[in-house]
Amino acid sequence: MTQKSPILELIDVSKIYTMGEESLYALNKINLKIMTGEFVAILGKSGSGKSTMMNMMGVLDKPSQGQILLKGENISLLDSDKLADFRGRSVGFIFQQYNLIPRLTAYENVKLSLDFLDYDEEKAEIQTLDALKSVDLTDKINHLPTQLSGGQQQRVSIARSLVAKPAIILADEPTGALDSKTGHDVMHILNSLWKENKTVIMITHDLNLAKFASRIVEISDGKIVKDYINKNKQEI
Repeated sequence: MTQKSPILELIDVSKIYTMGEESLYALNKINLKIMTGEFVAILGKSGSGKSTMMNMMGVLDKPSQGQILLKGENISLLDSDKLADFRGRSVGFIFQQYNLIPRLTAYENVKLSLDFLDYDEEKAEIQTLDALKSVDLTDKINHLPTQLSGGQQQRVSIARSLVAKPAIILADEPTGALDSKTGHDVMHILNSLWKENKTVIMITHDLNLAKFASRIVEISDGKIVKDYINKNKQEI
């Protein structure tokens, strides 16, 4: 059996904010290794540090101390332009509030990610249509966000996260703005991606949502307090 390699490593990572003469640790010496093909839930209450950890894992921010290795690359050594390009090709983001551009169609919202990465136009068109097809939105490609339901908007967001074929899907409270049935549909998509050997990392405060993951990492006061394989993974 082939040994899976770490796709993401946080090594002694701290994020420190200075408040006057006081130092506030949003993250405090975090050590975390995520393997290729895992479905990991980062679970914590508001203020626990999970959002800061998401920013670190998605290389949206750099640590005050420590190292972050994404696909073996030390992100602290990259300049801002290289970092943005590397992030765009390596991490697909799914946000609670969708973050779609209102004046763009579903197709244009998804394709925009590839335009930023200077994709060939023909290749960009093919990958955009494939991404929308994967979330069953082929019939909505010319619809504006206001013409879509909340669940459909989140599926556009998921298609956008997939379009560059990233190594990691990072989902921040992906069902937070949805009703229970639509949220279940979104979790079904994430579970399907994991079964296709995508690495899925989900940030959540909801233990019931975390139970869909194969591994749960609990964070409190900027520190990891539990890290375990979910032997009772909820099936969808």
